[in-house]
Amino acid sequence: MSHKPARNPWPIAITAFFVTAILFFIAFIGFAMRQREDLVSTDYYEREIRYQSQLDSMNRSQSLAAQAVVTFEPAQRAIVITLPAAQTRGATGSIQLYRPSDARLDRNVALALNAEGIQRLDARELPDGLWKVRVKWSADGQDYFVDQPVILAL
Repeated sequence: MSHKPARNPWPIAITAFFVTAILFFIAFIGFAMRQREDLVSTDYYEREIRYQSQLDSMNRSQSLAAQAVVTFEPAQRAIVITLPAAQTRGATGSIQLYRPSDARLDRNVALALNAEGIQRLDARELPDGLWKVRVKWSADGQDYFVDQPVILAL
């Protein structure tokens, strides 16, 4: 009686395991390479060079820290920017709504204060989450800058 020896399944199983693992790593690397990376702005290096003037503006703004305030009013779903009343006359500048997690949602708005130094921004179309409100303004020949985080939530 001739008896065939049984095949050992281990070489095939080990080879199949390594082939499967390599295919998984290739698929994962392909997936990871297609993900967006929005935590840094596109002009990062240019901004870094100009940062010293921004530091000077921030230092000037430190004395106004109690008067320059950015808040969120959930009832009206509005971002309220309040600047010192003494600097409202002739103040020019801009407001940047920066979304750290998605650069496509960033917005720039011109500074348009009322007589009391207050500007309201409608936030109904902005998604909930963390936003950084960066206010740059010039008054009396001096530049100022305030950067405050705001969390939009219902």
